[in-house]
Amino acid sequence: MANEARPCPCDLGDRIDYGGLGREVQIEHIKAYVVEPATASDKAVIVIQDIFGWQLPNTRYMSDMLAENGYIAVCPDFYVGKEPWSPSHDWSTFQEWLEDKKPTNINKEVDAVLRFLKEQYGAKHIGVVGFCWGGIATHYLALQYPELKAGVSVYGIIREREDRYELRSPTLFIFGEKDPIIPLDQVSTLEAILKEKCTVDYQVKIFPGQTHGFVHRKREDVNPTDKPSIQTARTDMLNWLDKYM
Repeated sequence: MANEARPCPCDLGDRIDYGGLGREVQIEHIKAYVVEPATASDKAVIVIQDIFGWQLPNTRYMSDMLAENGYIAVCPDFYVGKEPWSPSHDWSTFQEWLEDKKPTNINKEVDAVLRFLKEQYGAKHIGVVGFCWGGIATHYLALQYPELKAGVSVYGIIREREDRYELRSPTLFIFGEKDPIIPLDQVSTLEAILKEKCTVDYQVKIFPGQTHGFVHRKREDVNPTDKPSIQTARTDMLNWLDKYM
């Protein structure tokens, strides 16, 4: 498959100068960023990082946005202390770096976070949102964890395998039309096979003119022409979570 060997262009877009409103905590064997809504809630969202890791300001900004909309948001370090990717790294070493950071090898961490949310917050409705690497992880979790009420996979590379279509959680897939590593024919194939095999609700949405990272890696004030797409995608994310949680 052509895009398997190509690195994710998550360095496209702007890094937000943002500190975050939440706090860092220890959840069993992993660290995590947690932000709580203004009023008590039994709804929580696990936010899954892109390749730049759980401390990326952009991802914390998205976590805070979820909290502002009534969700407990937790962004764990799914690399479990291993160094995240850096823009200064040599892209030719990307596959080697990725070897011990598979987005389909996170069950131990997810189980720990689920326990934390249930025990510490009494969460009864839990969803998941992931970007790039985290978008792949979100797709995986939607196949594995029926207790997750909703998933939003944001520009996760599509893995063309037969076991990728029987979702157990309602899932929204967001893609950019101009994403260089997720060809539109693969998106069309995903949608066609989901239509054939998937028994839960799903939606596949493509945003015209947008590239990889547009939902959380671009700033509206820096890229005014992208603002409508960014706002719509974020609204779609929130609406999907609200619908199923």
